Amino acid sequence: MLSRTADHLFWMARYMERAENTARMLDVNVQTDLLPQSAAVAELGWRGLLSISELTQDYQARYGAVSARQVLDFMVRDERNPSSILCCLRAARENARAVRGTLTTEVWETTNQTWLEFNRLLADGLLARDPSAFFEWVKFRSHLSRGVTVGTMLQDEAFHFIRIGSFLERADNTARLLDVKFHAVESDFYGAASERDAEYDFYHWSAILRSVSGFEIYRKVYRNVIQPDKVAELLILRPDMPRSLAHCISKVHGNLRLVANEQSSNTQRMAGRLRADLDYARIDEILATGLHAYLTQFLDRVGDLGAGISRDFLVPAS
Repeated sequence: MLSRTADHLFWMARYMERAENTARMLDVNVQTDLLPQSAAVAELGWRGLLSISELTQDYQARYGAVSARQVLDFMVRDERNPSSILCCLRAARENARAVRGTLTTEVWETTNQTWLEFNRLLADGLLARDPSAFFEWVKFRSHLSRGVTVGTMLQDEAFHFIRIGSFLERADNTARLLDVKFHAVESDFYGAASERDAEYDFYHWSAILRSVSGFEIYRKVYRNVIQPDKVAELLILRPDMPRSLAHCISKVHGNLRLVANEQSSNTQRMAGRLRADLDYARIDEILATGLHAYLTQFLDRVGDLGAGISRDFLVPAS
């Protein structure tokens, strides 16, 4: 496959996944804003969202003070923010348009229609009127795009590059979400909390789980009250949790093996070592050494893996 074709497919998938992840985080923040809390605590939630996406400095340079309305505008429709949902969906559509001949008609039409309908909903004012409904629509369109891809495309190299892009982006987002949200919730993992603190923490841990569609899964797997260490275990180490780090890296590794070339052995080795580390890790060891340090290292390794994929498959040989 031509490297530029692989590049368009890889980034089409990453941008669509990024749009969904952004919608998930924004929706959770909108829901959390409805809880009884001080203005300072609410502002911390929105600052945390900007921190997850590494957009704090860009936001402050353009908007100054943090407010829910301005963060929503910045993260949803600001054309100067390359990670806004608008920019992600436009980039996904443009990458898809560049390789229309490689995609099935259904995949192209789904991606194109998502972009057109998104602009119509923005003009119609749905974001201001019912932000949760707006974000549910973004998530649904991402699900639809992924389902159409799996259901209609030949599982050849084009398909595998799409899957690599999706799961690499998802792993990166889950790690960022975990890192920021675990710092944001003022809770003692191992100490006794007051009844009021326990109730407060329950809603925030629930919000974290709901942001990755993990609330019902947590209840099914652990069948007990929500505990921070169990949340971390579910989102890091459970291979059967669709948005966990272990599941995502397993999918990246598996698809990389199917597109391997003569220069990708080192990138495959990086993916294999990362998968093995997740397969054999234990959550008590991760927490003992520090969750933040672990996730920071994970994000560095995912960044190196993405750079290796770009070097081996996506950058045209000079």
